[in-house]
Amino acid sequence: MTVGADTRSATADGTRRRARTVLVLLAFFIVVNAADKAVLGLTAGPIKDDLGLSATEFGTIASSFYLLFSLSAVSVGFLGDRIRARPLLAVLALVWAAAQLPILLPATGFGALVATRVVLGAGEGPGFPLANYTAFTWFPQKRRALPSAVVVAGGAGGTVLAAPLVVLVTNTLGWRAAFGLLGAAGVVWTLVWLRVGGGGPYAAHLGPGPADDEPSAGDVPTVSADGARPTVPFRRIVTTGTWLGATFSTFAVMWTLSLGFAWLPLFLEEEVGFSDAEISGIVGLPALSMAVLVLTAGAVAHRLLRRGVTARVAQGLVGALLPLLAGVCLLLATRAGPAALLLPLLVLAFSAGNGQTPLTNAAIADICPAGRRSAALGLSYALAALSSLLAPYVTGRIIDAAPTEAAGYGRAFDLAACLLIAGAVVSALLIRPDRDALTLLAAHPATSSASAASSVSAESGADTEPTAKE
Repeated sequence: MTVGADTRSATADGTRRRARTVLVLLAFFIVVNAADKAVLGLTAGPIKDDLGLSATEFGTIASSFYLLFSLSAVSVGFLGDRIRARPLLAVLALVWAAAQLPILLPATGFGALVATRVVLGAGEGPGFPLANYTAFTWFPQKRRALPSAVVVAGGAGGTVLAAPLVVLVTNTLGWRAAFGLLGAAGVVWTLVWLRVGGGGPYAAHLGPGPADDEPSAGDVPTVSADGARPTVPFRRIVTTGTWLGATFSTFAVMWTLSLGFAWLPLFLEEEVGFSDAEISGIVGLPALSMAVLVLTAGAVAHRLLRRGVTARVAQGLVGALLPLLAGVCLLLATRAGPAALLLPLLVLAFSAGNGQTPLTNAAIADICPAGRRSAALGLSYALAALSSLLAPYVTGRIIDAAPTEAAGYGRAFDLAACLLIAGAVVSALLIRPDRDALTLLAAHPATSSASAASSVSAESGADTEPTAKE
């Protein structure tokens, strides 16, 4: 008996260690993902000068990244419930690399930049929801907010690492070399992931036979309390207040993020007058702030849930404060005078909203059976990402149509601020994971007694761990 208990304890320790390793790899996956988005904005000045682009033309290139972004996120999101994490994420990273490398060719112009950004967006669309889904397969329900926060923080890390490196490479080797560097990073990540990455014991096992990237049944059971095959109709999940509120709020947050990726460096250069070296440091500040806020929000929600606070408060109301703060700061930013006041407002405006993202991801995951989770996260992210398709282009049109560039930036920032505030209000009113999870369970009790136990534990604040009996 003692030997068996020791064996189970050692196995659990090994699983926890691998969970941390996979989580770090997923964070670096999002680092590359974010750097791929940020590189266009960081090289905007040289690109515009080299190719002679107007604001609308540059906005078109930035928006083209998101042309297939949503469709890809939905399509691959559904595949995430059927294909194992190891090959799926590896293919995505290789697509990123393949899309970046052609930009090294001197003949690459406006049309080629649009084409490569479309391909890159198609590869990156599913990246964030699938990284979250894969992280969730390693952690029980009441511990998902913090892992999601680590994945989201990877996006902040991507900007922090990319900004000075991209500026350095651009100034020494040219703007095309910066894109090639990120293509090489995608190849390196893929090789490491194929060696040590994969899904965890909380994945829904939908295929015949054991999954090759999950612990074997003899080691750690591969089905958790919420891992039954789904019987809840997908349409019921995506019409809950939690899913709708989380999706709309994320739409507003992603509008602001894509605005920041594409236009913030140019705004700092053209309207505020910072040099390239100063901008490379400044654009990393919102990313650092985002990392702190994302991790803090995840930790606060985790602590509140463990203390028995409802998910509506921990994930809905607490989360809504962050885009509200971002919206107010963005409204004030273009009305601030000295740079000493402008910079803190811009930092919070382009970082605070994303602090809500791990909470909305966890809220959606908590109302879904495991076999519906990847699709629900993927569709939510895909619809929210439509804002990223619109924001850069709309901003370019606003700037070109305004009497001055300063007025154009002001109008574009005000639009983003209003969306953030509206998203905060909607999410505060609609995100109620406790209620929606129980409503879905009551309407579809055949989801299994195991799912029922999961929902009850979610209400009570108890953690669920896989056991040998499961």
